[in-house]
Amino acid sequence: MHGYELRKRLNLMLGWGRVLSYGSLYPTLKKMLRGSLIEETAALVTPVTRRPRIVYQVTEAGHREFERLMSEVGPTAWEDDNFDIRFAFFGRTDMEIRLRVLEGRRTRLQERLDRVQNQLSLTQTEVDRYAAELQRHGVESVEREVTWLSDLINAERTLGDRSSGTATPVVPHEPPARPAQG
Repeated sequence: MHGYELRKRLNLMLGWGRVLSYGSLYPTLKKMLRGSLIEETAALVTPVTRRPRIVYQVTEAGHREFERLMSEVGPTAWEDDNFDIRFAFFGRTDMEIRLRVLEGRRTRLQERLDRVQNQLSLTQTEVDRYAAELQRHGVESVEREVTWLSDLINAERTLGDRSSGTATPVVPHEPPARPAQG
């Protein structure tokens, strides 16, 4: 597909929280062209712009590189910059790899949450109510993601157990009750 369509589809896949800009897309496409991971297949002329649109296609080397990247397990797989992209392609990833990435992400977020909560107790008296609300919002966001990851991990394990013949129930995780605002 051409760059505009590729950007549209990737932004749809990654959701509203992450938008791929043309400023990062086209340099990446050029780098992939130089590495023979993609190739230009045709130039389409559209009636609206009359400019040719370059169409890109993944090469065999590109498919192999994608498989290699999706099989990597380690800190880069669960860090903020890469996790969403890895997760978007989980359907093409082995279950054991998915589990390791999910568990790594959950551990990383739990460590971050513990650090932030410790710092919160030290800074609560030093910040105004808006800064405190922003901190609380950040903590709640990470707590929600940790819960979401735990639910995904439980579901993965249940699917794995079913395929091996023993089913384990998924225990839904209830979100913590929020204190009444007064």
